Parts: sequence; C-alpha cells; structure tokens
Amino acid sequence: MNWIILIVAGLFEVAFAFCLGKVKEATGNAVYAWYGAFLVTLCISMYLLSRAIQTLPIGTAYAVWTGVGAVGITLMGIFVFKEPAGFWRIFFLTTLIGSIIGLKSVSH
Repeated sequence: MNWIILIVAGLFEVAFAFCLGKVKEATGNAVYAWYGAFLVTLCISMYLLSRAIQTLPIGTAYAVWTGVGAVGITLMGIFVFKEPAGFWRIFFLTTLIGSIIGLKSVSH
C-alpha cells in the first residue's frame, strides 16, 4: 500500500510543478490561484511522502518520489508546454524510468 501512496505523492509532485509552469503563463488574479494550487498540491505531496516513508526506506522512497516527479513533469513539459523531445532527452528519461523500477525491485 505504501508504494501506491508513494506513486500518488509523486503524481502530486508533478501537479505542483505543473502549477509553477502555469504561474509563468498566468496574468492578473490567475497567478494567485495557481500559487494557491501549488501550495495545496505541495502539502499533499509532502504528506503522502511522509506517510510512505513510515515503512519504506527513506533513500529509496525519496529517489522514487523525485523520479516519478521528474518523469511526469518532463512528459508534461513535452506534451503540454511544448518543450523539445529530442532523442537524448527521451533516452535519459527511459534510463530514469528503468532506475525507478530497479530501486523498487531491490527494496524490501
């Protein structure tokens, strides 16, 4: 169950990074709404991470949490924010996914 909580925490990390990306594009009062969403998703992500590390090794949990966030926001950047998706970027993203799976498989 804590692995699921950890993955959800990583998805909320993607959400708070997405909110920061939207702040950059927003104007007027929308900026405050995106900052508010950032704070809410940040708090949820941190809470879920703290729940997950109750039974998972902290080094593994933190690496998986940041990895899920990095993969998620990179994909969001490519598909939503129209960032480049060159060969090397996809290659290293794939190696990151492999590393996350590897950490999960060797953790007890």
